[in-house]
Amino acid sequence: MPYNLIELRENFKENSNITIIETAIFSKDESKKFYSIKRSSISKLKKHWASGIGSFSKEHILNHKSKRFNVSEEDIEETKINCLSFSSLVKKFNITGIKKLMLDVEGAEYNILNSIDYNNCLIEKIIFEKKHLDGTFTEGNKLKNLRKLLENNNYKLT
Repeated sequence: MPYNLIELRENFKENSNITIIETAIFSKDESKKFYSIKRSSISKLKKHWASGIGSFSKEHILNHKSKRFNVSEEDIEETKINCLSFSSLVKKFNITGIKKLMLDVEGAEYNILNSIDYNNCLIEKIIFEKKHLDGTFTEGNKLKNLRKLLENNNYKLT
């Protein structure tokens, strides 16, 4: 989200060991529509965490609507963003190992984790949000498939 990117750049401008790239990680290299909460709607919605909700699916954001989070179409903006696959990211920055990979990407975890070549980059620990894998607040076959994939790549599941 553009406003979060501005804050990130400001907050980490003194850290020369951090690289901020203006791109999303997805299962392939492409441009995609991305939906997020408008900055002007955050105070109206009265949830500070609304600035962190973004998705490739507008419906996913709308499905967060509740009595305490009255999000509507007017609160959502669409942006075109560039996506890199995990393998392209690893190649671009010459990454050979990762101590901890953390994913909270509103359901896109499945696509990303399935696209990783686990023999090409050693990832010691993977932490991901599972509650949106099969739709908003839904766990099902995609979670089962991810568990098998990770077990087959010698990960201990907890």
